[in-house]
Amino acid sequence: MKLAFNKLVPVASAALLFLAACGNKQTDKKEEAALEETSATVDSTTTITKQITFTSDQYRLAGIETGKIDMRNLSNIIKLNGVIDVEPKSMASVSAPLGGYIKTAGMLPGQAVKKGQVLATIENPQFITMQQEYLESKGRLQFLEQEYNRQQKLREEDVNAAKTFQQVASDYKVMQARIAGLEQQLALAGISRSALQSGKITRTANLYAPISGFIKTSNVNIGKYATPTDILFEIINKDDLHLALNAYEKDLSKIQTGQTVKFSLANENNFNRIAKVFLIGQATGDDRIVPVHCHLTNERSTGLLPGMYVKAWIETGSEKQYAVPSEAIVQLEGKDYVILQTAQSSKEYTFQLEQVKMGVEQEGYTAVIMPQNVDIQKAQVVTKNAYSILSALRNSEEE
Repeated sequence: MKLAFNKLVPVASAALLFLAACGNKQTDKKEEAALEETSATVDSTTTITKQITFTSDQYRLAGIETGKIDMRNLSNIIKLNGVIDVEPKSMASVSAPLGGYIKTAGMLPGQAVKKGQVLATIENPQFITMQQEYLESKGRLQFLEQEYNRQQKLREEDVNAAKTFQQVASDYKVMQARIAGLEQQLALAGISRSALQSGKITRTANLYAPISGFIKTSNVNIGKYATPTDILFEIINKDDLHLALNAYEKDLSKIQTGQTVKFSLANENNFNRIAKVFLIGQATGDDRIVPVHCHLTNERSTGLLPGMYVKAWIETGSEKQYAVPSEAIVQLEGKDYVILQTAQSSKEYTFQLEQVKMGVEQEGYTAVIMPQNVDIQKAQVVTKNAYSILSALRNSEEE
């Protein structure tokens, strides 16, 4: 009996293991079925959350508008950015070449000035010394000129020695050179020589505007000491504005002089300002950027000021592409979408989110590549207030 029992034990154990295995398989199948059901529920939920229905009142209050996907002739473009700039000849910096204390108040930025207009008055004791030396040298020159003429006549008659005449001639020429140098110093300081003819010496000098234009910066106040390296005023003439754009070196081969550039200010959306390329840089910096300069070609210069940021593009060819208004494209989790109106009745409107691939953006329209399941000819795209639908859709997901 013991032997028989021992033989039965392995058989029983095997049977139990078999039953347990079968039970585990059934459990696994149940778990897999549960997982599949859960997965199906997630997929179904994901599909559902891509759609949302508005009532007619919600539709009206949201101000939603729809439109067709158009085939438009969009250009292949190179995007650029830069600033409004002026020609070098239209910009000037004013400083006090000999330094000194400022005696008059500064001018306000934006104030118009004319070429030759007095901008500020500078006081410097050196001015007194210069004028004194100039007047003394003028008096000395008058004496040397008379002495030179007298010695020259005597030399012609062989009355005086040649050495005497040569010494007087040398002194005369040295004094002429000294006066010429003092005259240049006076001009540099802004002191008029005509005012010195009467013998009146002044301790101040004027700074004059070298060009006509507008004050850009003014670093002047009464009593301030200005060194020769201090920039006291910056003047800009707006009569010759141009674009100073930046292009990446990879696009340089596509840019040529004479090409049309459309641009807008940073706060504008319509690229309806026109310029033409007139100069392309011949070297790149460490940032691999090449300067591109463009002349303005239309009269729409209202509101343009030097230093304003601009965005621009250059056409390099065109082709017909499917496009939607740029405001119809919405972003969600780093991806681009459009919202399609898929159903409509008297009481409700149904919308669906469709991911797209963006292409060229130009003049308020963006080229798009739609999913294959979308009938482009019949699709109704939300073109206005698409983000209100996206917000409602995201709120429904959170709930």
